[in-house]
Amino acid sequence: MSGEIDPNKEIEKALSNIKKFRELKNMTREQLASELELSASGYSKIERGENELTLFRLFQIARALKVEVSQILNFDVQNIFNISQSEGVLGYQTSGTYNYYSDQYREKYIQKLEEEIERLKKRVKS
Repeated sequence: MSGEIDPNKEIEKALSNIKKFRELKNMTREQLASELELSASGYSKIERGENELTLFRLFQIARALKVEVSQILNFDVQNIFNISQSEGVLGYQTSGTYNYYSDQYREKYIQKLEEEIERLKKRVKS
């Protein structure tokens, strides 16, 4: 049936988004684990999907990352910036309203993309 939600894919997406938010906030797994009163390995298992992400834990993680649960569930890195050659960075649009990320997050995101580009260039050369 088309349009049907696959819970496993949604959980994978949420876990991926948690990692993205953690990295954008410049937090290590160890720091987030400490905020959640978990061991680093216990938190890592959640982020990798080896331990179940409960609804309770999702709310704890959102609070520790200072984001809404809905942001974790609906975050799409492709929507952070609407870039056009003439307009530059316009912002991030959700449900018809614009939410602007701070310069700090924008710079961190650009830095992560540049690091990934360099990593991929090295991988192609080897």
